[in-house]
Amino acid sequence: MIQTRTIWFVSELNNGQADRIPRMAGTPWLTNEETRMWRAFIDVSAGVLHRVESDLKADSQLGFDDYEVLVHLSEHPERQLRMSDLTERLVASKSGLTLRIDRLSKRGLVRREPCEQDKRSIFAVLTDEGFDTITRIAPNHVRSVRRHLLDALTVADVTCVADALQRATSAFDVDE
Repeated sequence: MIQTRTIWFVSELNNGQADRIPRMAGTPWLTNEETRMWRAFIDVSAGVLHRVESDLKADSQLGFDDYEVLVHLSEHPERQLRMSDLTERLVASKSGLTLRIDRLSKRGLVRREPCEQDKRSIFAVLTDEGFDTITRIAPNHVRSVRRHLLDALTVADVTCVADALQRATSAFDVDE
């Protein structure tokens, strides 16, 4: 398992070592159960993403971030999105998305087109080759997600985790 431990917080899970790191007044330290959940989340997130991306690269030479662009474009009825909208959906910086689109354009999977209604905007457009690529690799991607995550969970687990993560994600909207 990928180990991604931090000491941004301390709990008694650390075999009684909590007293060795000074606690700052007013810091709402994590409880043992919160620490267990946080560490499990980090481990499973990093582990699943690493394994799924390895499978994607082996299958298509695409990284997860590039695959994600193709997914968003393929889900849109016209297979295109304004770059600014795509940046928001991907939670990416403008420069980061530009690099992704450049990589995908070189492979012929995506192209840029000017927006007729707003001359300041540019569309990222999924090409036919890009659509064929995502159609071909999506089944293996789904199998990879199942193998590395979903097969270890019950239907009830999936519902519970999805509900909890959606609640956590909704807090992002409040923060921004």
